[in-house]
Amino acid sequence: MKTAIAKGFWDMLPLNLAVIPWGILCGSLAVQSGFSPLEAQLMSLLVFAGSAQLVAIELIAGNASLITILVTTFIISARHFLYGLSVRHRLIDKPLKWRLGLGFLLTDELFVFSHHHRAYQGKVRLVYALVAGGSFYIAWNIWTLIGVVAGALLPDLTQLGLDFAIASIFIALVIPSINNWPVLIACLTSAISIVIFKLWQFELGLIFAALLGMSVGYVLESRRGAKC
Repeated sequence: MKTAIAKGFWDMLPLNLAVIPWGILCGSLAVQSGFSPLEAQLMSLLVFAGSAQLVAIELIAGNASLITILVTTFIISARHFLYGLSVRHRLIDKPLKWRLGLGFLLTDELFVFSHHHRAYQGKVRLVYALVAGGSFYIAWNIWTLIGVVAGALLPDLTQLGLDFAIASIFIALVIPSINNWPVLIACLTSAISIVIFKLWQFELGLIFAALLGMSVGYVLESRRGAKC
């Protein structure tokens, strides 16, 4: 059991460190956008969804409509529902305490760890997943707290380019999953679409780019499966 705890911590450590700029940016941006330090920290403690938090903060600061904020954050966070469906068959027979704990901690980072064919099998692997996800949760809140403090004491940290950490992390998570043409074309479709929508200043561009990419990927994968 000690080996599982240590391995869960050390395996997640690179990702815990990789989100330092992201967490600091999230905390500082919230404070500099008018959130109180408590509100900024509670967002990380309760929501625990970096991309959704940053988007929500920017939309609120930009006085976006409530419907835009709700729809955008819902779509961005909806991928966690898909993550849950993907690992459901591995956790459905586990006690509720394990399902609730791992369900809350099932971020993009922990989901990457879920692809192993023996993931979540047996108590040792459950502990491994819980420690990996839990360490990421703790790290995210520590980096957010640092950002909250820095945001109150230092100039605008958004000028330092810390937001690039978001793109770099998702690129690192996505690239290993590009193992066939449908996935590659889906990614390229979304990437090109969001650039076009950004140039058009389309408020819901992120959502439509994601939906367009998924639709193209689904159609191509369906045709690929039919030929096989």
